[in-house]
Amino acid sequence: MHVLIITDAWSPQVNGVVRTLQTTTSQLASLGHRVTVIGPDRFSTIPCPGYTEIRLSVNVTRRLRMMLDRAAREGIDCVHIATEGPLGWGARAWCLKRKIAYTTSCHTRFPEYIRMRAPIPLRWSYAWLRRFHGAATRTLVRSQSQLDELSARGFQHLAIWPGGVDTELFRPRAKRHEFEGPVAMYVGRVAAEKSIEDFLAAPFAGSKVVVGDGPSRARLQAQYPEAIFTGFRHGESLAQTLNEADVFVFPSQTDTLGLVMLEAMACGVPVAAYPVCGPKDVVENGKTGVLHHDLSVAMRGALDLGGAACRQYAERFSWLASSQRFLELLQPLDAHALMSPPDRRAGDSPAFRKAC
Repeated sequence: MHVLIITDAWSPQVNGVVRTLQTTTSQLASLGHRVTVIGPDRFSTIPCPGYTEIRLSVNVTRRLRMMLDRAAREGIDCVHIATEGPLGWGARAWCLKRKIAYTTSCHTRFPEYIRMRAPIPLRWSYAWLRRFHGAATRTLVRSQSQLDELSARGFQHLAIWPGGVDTELFRPRAKRHEFEGPVAMYVGRVAAEKSIEDFLAAPFAGSKVVVGDGPSRARLQAQYPEAIFTGFRHGESLAQTLNEADVFVFPSQTDTLGLVMLEAMACGVPVAAYPVCGPKDVVENGKTGVLHHDLSVAMRGALDLGGAACRQYAERFSWLASSQRFLELLQPLDAHALMSPPDRRAGDSPAFRKAC
């Protein structure tokens, strides 16, 4: 099977969306499938306003159409539009013009991210998001909580595409005692939507470690000089660092899943988090972590939990199972649609012209 994926999130970005797409692509290849990814690495980009680590593709119209037409001529079996950025809108317009069925995925709570940076009402952002996903045969979401929330906002044709974890890389290891214990740790982007300040401000008798980078790091590092900021760590280094933690803290209230919680649990580290979408779908409260509206209570409670249950739970999630589920949810194309000329009467959507 030849799968075409269009995404605005790709390396060198470092986040859960990129990790999911890259790992899924690798898994599909190992299963014998061909995957073509059209991402921002093929286009000129500019920094996203308010979030310079993320770059947005510009002047995509003609080049993107050429890439999509070339892929169609080579023969594709499924089209998946992974993100709602300029490339996503452009691919959506191309599919609609050619009457090609496609799937989409919704990885983040994008409207909440926008509201943290600009006074835009959530109903406007969700209406924009609903329009983007509305024409898809199926929209893949990360958890039951996200599915319920989007359904309540009028989204249709939703299906759960669960996350995965590399249990060979992320496994219990001997501590090197890099930090003075007990150790409470956060791993991920250091940005406003992650609510890291809640973690840093919560009372905790031990070391607080922030692994990652982002636009909020300089401010938080200056405001909380007692905390340890390591910057990004990857691969074996990240896995070893996670093993240094006694409790993994996930303060975000805007995530749809939070793969890093599974990675921490695979290392035998219990999670402390709020009882919100994401943690509710990953953490077994009182067994693999503690969910509480008071983060300091959750952190203290998680310290009393053992790591065996965390590891056992994480082993239920594999990237192979996640990737196979992704394949099941894709929409096979009508071969005749690929051979037919574009519908010139349809024209470009206003959203497509604006995005490009």
